[in-house]
Amino acid sequence: MREFFECQLIDGEWVKSSGEAFIPVENPADRSVIARVPDGTAEDVDRAVRAARKAFPAWSKTTLETRIRLMERMLEIFRGMTEEIVALEIAELGAPAAFARKKHCDYQMRRTAAFIDAARKMKLEEHFPASLVTREPVGVVAAITPWNYPLGQIIQKAVPAILMGCTVALKPSELTPLTATLLAESFREAGLPPGVFNLVQGRGETVGEALVAHSGVDMVSFTGSTKVGRRIGSIAARDLKRIALELGGKSPCVWLPGMPDYRPAAKKLFDSLLLNAGQTCTALSRLLVPEEMLEETKTLLVEALKDYPVGDPQDLSTRVGPVVSLNQFRRVKRYIESGLAEGAEMIAGEMPQDPGEKEGYFINPTVFVNVRPEMKIAQEEIFGPVLSVMTYRTLDEAEEIANGTPYGLCGAVFGPKQEALEFARRIRSGNVYINDAARDLAAPFGGFGASGIGREGGIYGLEEFTELKAVFDHSTF
Repeated sequence: MREFFECQLIDGEWVKSSGEAFIPVENPADRSVIARVPDGTAEDVDRAVRAARKAFPAWSKTTLETRIRLMERMLEIFRGMTEEIVALEIAELGAPAAFARKKHCDYQMRRTAAFIDAARKMKLEEHFPASLVTREPVGVVAAITPWNYPLGQIIQKAVPAILMGCTVALKPSELTPLTATLLAESFREAGLPPGVFNLVQGRGETVGEALVAHSGVDMVSFTGSTKVGRRIGSIAARDLKRIALELGGKSPCVWLPGMPDYRPAAKKLFDSLLLNAGQTCTALSRLLVPEEMLEETKTLLVEALKDYPVGDPQDLSTRVGPVVSLNQFRRVKRYIESGLAEGAEMIAGEMPQDPGEKEGYFINPTVFVNVRPEMKIAQEEIFGPVLSVMTYRTLDEAEEIANGTPYGLCGAVFGPKQEALEFARRIRSGNVYINDAARDLAAPFGGFGASGIGREGGIYGLEEFTELKAVFDHSTF
């Protein structure tokens, strides 16, 4: 076990918290305690922000080439930790081994490389007839990240911020904090100047609140629930801080008539919803099918679920692991109870039973049909392996249902290509997949409405951490 798990990274050094308390880190598959991290304090936050503030003037003046070179070095060091990262994602999140390697580790290395490539293409200066417009780093960034993709959400914030010349104070989730320390150590070993990247472990109500409210922070980048995002926005507004909020989702998956085989569509649907135990903000948790296809769809979904066994995340054959905590288990259970109480029909899954003392937080994939658009399970983000199936008679009705929640993060359309493309344009969300399409790491990621403010990924994610300056000089331009 790494010694620095019990430390904070502040001003380039692993140091003890100013407080004496620790937070245990639990394995959700067997409820064993695998490590502990500091229960950080407002004093820790102040030290970290002051270090970032002190480092900012010099770091912001380094060349983009220098920052890219250090990020490449960090990525090289981080790749050398691959096996440890995979093991930790299995242990702290309960991610199935194959998914932990593919999405929680390898994909995040690719994402980092994509940011580096995008940075090389950034235009930090642009000439106009009578002005020079520059992009300058926004300043000290407070990054607050969730537990569901412990590494990916940090990389979406810290990597582009640092590449653009910002300095960072990071608070990862206390539920899944361990891979964050490996990333922090990689930045330190790569030779980032002290204070450019700081890590403060702790709880949201103490460390998170202190970070958002700190006068030394210029921007807050947060990923998490819409409820917490609203509170962060209100606190940040007191000092008119820049905010980027990647929040909840209730993503629709629309099956159009006319496809010869919907089995690939079912696989894409369940891969999105189940492989992280439903704990994905972009999960396709609402399926919309033509009314006349309902019986066919029910048969297809039940058959497809056979390819998603639930079990020990260390077993390579497991595709669905536990949810992250007892609180999350009980949250998902309440939604399943709600679905039954409101009259939806459960065709797969069962009512979860509270686990015993050493039993993990496992919930079998659950499929509801005869779901009405106004039901809670069709309107609210469950963040568990629960699918709501609804029917439509016309494309206008499908559009109304698809856009009928407060969220607009993601969506998917399966059907003949041109028809699918046309319907995708009708969905009000930041991302829409058509048929077998994969995510493009160069594209922007973010949502409409209650799904947040701002964009991550590619050039767009780099630009989020910059401010525009116009310089007027007729003698020069």
